[in-house]
Amino acid sequence: MSDERTFVIAGAGLAGAKAAETLRTEGFTGRVVLLGEEKHPPYERPPLSKGYLLGTQERETAFVHQPAWYDTQRIELRPGCRVEDVDTASQDVIVGGGHRLRYDELLLATGAVPRPLDVPGADLAGVTYLRTIDDSDALSATLVPGTRVVVIGAGWIGLEVTAAARLRGCAVTLVERDDQPLRQVLGDEMGAVFADLHRAHGVDLRLGSGVREIVGGRGRVSGVALSSGETVPADAVVVGIGVIPSVELAERAGLMIDNGVLVDSRLRTSDPHIYAVGDIANIDHPTIGRRVRVEHWATALHTGPAAARAMLGQDVVYDRLPYFFTDQYDLGMEYTGHAQPGDYDKVVVRGDLDTREFIAFWLSDGRVRAGMNVNVWDVTEDVQRLIRSGTAVDPGRLADERVPLAEV
Repeated sequence: MSDERTFVIAGAGLAGAKAAETLRTEGFTGRVVLLGEEKHPPYERPPLSKGYLLGTQERETAFVHQPAWYDTQRIELRPGCRVEDVDTASQDVIVGGGHRLRYDELLLATGAVPRPLDVPGADLAGVTYLRTIDDSDALSATLVPGTRVVVIGAGWIGLEVTAAARLRGCAVTLVERDDQPLRQVLGDEMGAVFADLHRAHGVDLRLGSGVREIVGGRGRVSGVALSSGETVPADAVVVGIGVIPSVELAERAGLMIDNGVLVDSRLRTSDPHIYAVGDIANIDHPTIGRRVRVEHWATALHTGPAAARAMLGQDVVYDRLPYFFTDQYDLGMEYTGHAQPGDYDKVVVRGDLDTREFIAFWLSDGRVRAGMNVNVWDVTEDVQRLIRSGTAVDPGRLADERVPLAEV
């Protein structure tokens, strides 16, 4: 017997597409409507600053599914469709033109937008952000040999764009107001690893530098004025200073908001018929023991399917550990767990920082909170086991490469 319910997904990125896929693989036969603001089919974002930006990966490989797949799965994909509002009383979403679409269950997968640079000249031509596939296309067109590129922000996006620009023959200046790249994520010692990596590849790092102004002539960027008073010449500027979760729709729906949309371990919001996933979801995480909101690919990949199962009434507890990865030059890295400043009291290194082949562990009271493997592979399961065990480890054995991780 066919299910007559309608499940609406607001946001056609990776999380939304994987949720729609899961609804079908779990046997849901009702109506699935996938609404996305962009004109493109759902795609994954990591290639935008990695292989696709480098030109080593074809555009189609970024798509979650080929366009025809949605028709064969009876998923109503509506690109270029913005959800304007949610009427929780009638359980309607309101799209452009005031049209209403009733839902039985609603999934919010609205993602995030780049944090804007608030300085004079930030609106000049040649100042770009990287969030969408169109952004990646536009940036790729500027990354020709000899182009002077200034990247503002040494987070993951800034570092990956910097690596891509250098590999494509651009001269790159990387500006970061903190003392090390990724310092708020990895701490000083691990941040220095990435600083040294980029210096070794010819990047001009300006750490501890703020941006006073973007300068230019005839409406186009020509340089970046730093807080030191120096102006760095630039043909192109890429801003990567973080993102802001897109919670406006959730706010208008009256949902509970605090650093994203508050959801329980089932990814359900304060409204029992609305769920939230991906960048916007501030999850009550049972393993970590507090709320976490993680803006990474793996979160979108896994929260979408988990929410879909919860929408179907299955017994879901989302307890996956945060995970992300990066590729920069000849460095490949995977990070598992969650250890922000103040969450740990010790960093233990197994391996060689100088050759950039090591695993770093963040510990609190002897317990592993997070691990990062750099150019060392097939250890993620062992790192996860150490985190999930919650038991104290011997730091000496943890650092000793002769002791298998499975025996620490």
